[in-house]
Amino acid sequence: MDIIKSIEHEQLKNKIPELKVGNTVRVHVRIKEGNKERIQVFEGIIIKVQGGGVNQTFTVRKISYGVGVEKTFLVHSPLVEKVELVRVGKARRAKLFYLRDRVGKAAKTKEQIGARIEDREIVIKEDLAEEPAAEEVVETPTDVAEAPEEKPAIETENVEVQETVDTVTEEPVEEVKEVEEKEEDKKAE
Repeated sequence: MDIIKSIEHEQLKNKIPELKVGNTVRVHVRIKEGNKERIQVFEGIIIKVQGGGVNQTFTVRKISYGVGVEKTFLVHSPLVEKVELVRVGKARRAKLFYLRDRVGKAAKTKEQIGARIEDREIVIKEDLAEEPAAEEVVETPTDVAEAPEEKPAIETENVEVQETVDTVTEEPVEEVKEVEEKEEDKKAE
């Protein structure tokens, strides 16, 4: 692997949010003021997503006191705590720069009907801590004489698939009618 790519790979976050243009999001950003640190929330519409890898950015636009404010965030920045999905918007183009000319309700995207608000995340790299650590084998001169078995280059896992079958138990209708008749007889007495 190239040296630059290996350094960039270390800087990538393990999971990043699924960002789509037109969605309304709430971005939680860590802000340092002197020696204090706090989290500030910036809510707006994603108007563009660009770049890739470490340099991937997304721009969020909101109207604050009648003035349009746009902020561009790095997806893999450690200052971006999390990105919450507020609304799923309907966009038919990659960059929504036409929203800059709009005012009021026209500056919003239409909401996708029936869309679920789920914070989906894209897994960039697997967590190494989750995998069990392989036991190290210390080879001694006697072990070298014995030819150890070679491990396959690619490890494969056997995945078991279980099928579940729903069965519905049906009660005979006659028994239900008999129970109802007995209850009516008790009420009559």
